[in-house]
Amino acid sequence: MKSFRFLNPASLDEAIALATAPDAGDARFLAGGQDLLTEMQEHLAEPDRVVNLKSVPGLDRIEAGGGRLRVGALATLVRLEREAAVRARWAALSEAAASVASPQIRSCATLGGNLCQRPRCAYYRIEEARCLKKGGTECFAYGGSNKYSAILGGGPSWIVHPSDLAPALVALDAEIVLRGAGGERRLPLEKFYVLPADGDVTKETVLAPGEVVTEVVVPEPPAGARSTYLKFRERESYDFALAAVAASLVLQDGVVRTARICLGGVAPVPWRAPQAEAALLGRRLDAALAKQAAAAALAGAAPLEQNAFKIPLTKTLVERALLALAR
Repeated sequence: MKSFRFLNPASLDEAIALATAPDAGDARFLAGGQDLLTEMQEHLAEPDRVVNLKSVPGLDRIEAGGGRLRVGALATLVRLEREAAVRARWAALSEAAASVASPQIRSCATLGGNLCQRPRCAYYRIEEARCLKKGGTECFAYGGSNKYSAILGGGPSWIVHPSDLAPALVALDAEIVLRGAGGERRLPLEKFYVLPADGDVTKETVLAPGEVVTEVVVPEPPAGARSTYLKFRERESYDFALAAVAASLVLQDGVVRTARICLGGVAPVPWRAPQAEAALLGRRLDAALAKQAAAAALAGAAPLEQNAFKIPLTKTLVERALLALAR
């Protein structure tokens, strides 16, 4: 690991100033550290400064009230998993947090870190492999080992975004709040992520240098709303999703009035499924409709040589999630 300066700011303004100072070099913000420290150990990130956000008061709040849920970037996943208000009204978020890794990691990992973590692709994580995500000229997964790669939205890189919380929050219509030297900006969480084909292939989000996630704001669910998050992984714990689905519905007398569905583990971004949502609207949710919506959610899937199994797997997860909400 390269040597670096470790800084403990007393405020968010000071943290941003330290990260954007003329002599800052490559500065990174540290939240829970579960991803950044691993990258530093493998020389995938070699910052000159590490700005510790844990010394900034107020970034770990979880507040429900006033028609919304506000979650600070440093709120730990174990708190989101256990918070009674979150479990009762924003179930998909609580279930997504509970699905992450192990209890030990969830006690340290944060909301902001989970949303901003880098790809888990083996080629990206191998220090010696100069893949497209690291400034190379080739996505090695395309013609190599691609069991875990994207089946939707892939190219020129076929990574999948590893966050569990992101699909849940997109399904819950969350807004993300960013702060930088130029001030604060807010945007729908699904606009926070960018496809490899739509911009800088080395980036996964719209975060600018020196900009930091401060919180996520989730609207209060309307009457009749219910949500869930389902994830399939190869191991019972400490594993990332081969496929996942977050679904949020408003049901009235069994009829779907609003629907938001977002897939995880299958695309370089949390993958919204508008065709599946449209298939549900105004119809009574039963097994046949759930199957139809699941097929619509995977429309346009383009698997690589080793990951076509993700299509039926993800369809099954969508069906199960919808039928669970129907019950």
